[in-house]
Amino acid sequence: MINIEVRRPRIEDIEQLKEFFNIVILDTFTMEGIGEKSDDIKDEIKVKEKYLESDFESKGKKRYFLIALDVDKIIGSIELGPVSDLISACTNNKFKELLEVGTIFVLPDYQRRGVGNLLLNKMYFTIQQKGIDEFCLDSGYINAQKIWKKKFGEPDYWLKDYWGKGYDHMIWKIRVSDCVS
Repeated sequence: MINIEVRRPRIEDIEQLKEFFNIVILDTFTMEGIGEKSDDIKDEIKVKEKYLESDFESKGKKRYFLIALDVDKIIGSIELGPVSDLISACTNNKFKELLEVGTIFVLPDYQRRGVGNLLLNKMYFTIQQKGIDEFCLDSGYINAQKIWKKKFGEPDYWLKDYWGKGYDHMIWKIRVSDCVS
């Protein structure tokens, strides 16, 4: 693997992170076969920027981002925060008290090179340091679902055709002890 630095974002990273979100979200939608959904892409980008703003405003207490860098280029991100309204609604509030790991994005040229796993492992350590035993994550992206199913097994909630025919939504509840050795 390449030499990657993982750290908290800084104020001077904001513009590069916004550009990063634009690139990875457009790429994700395109790879999922839904690249024409420009309003959804814009909404997704706005949500990520809002989460990042929440991280800075709360100094990582409400939202907590980690970024991966190759020298000074942001190549990946991961975020920890309160569960989304979507997860709460789909689980009938069963996961409401958990934290959600989300916003796991890696630039296309760096995918399948261990960056996502590195970010995830750093987040496991962070979660463990906070004394948290369980977290959840969800995905409506087919490609990400394959990765999560391989890593975490079958989801706790599998919402068939949630986003339209053939586009399911999946939610996992994960024990930190199952992730850290």
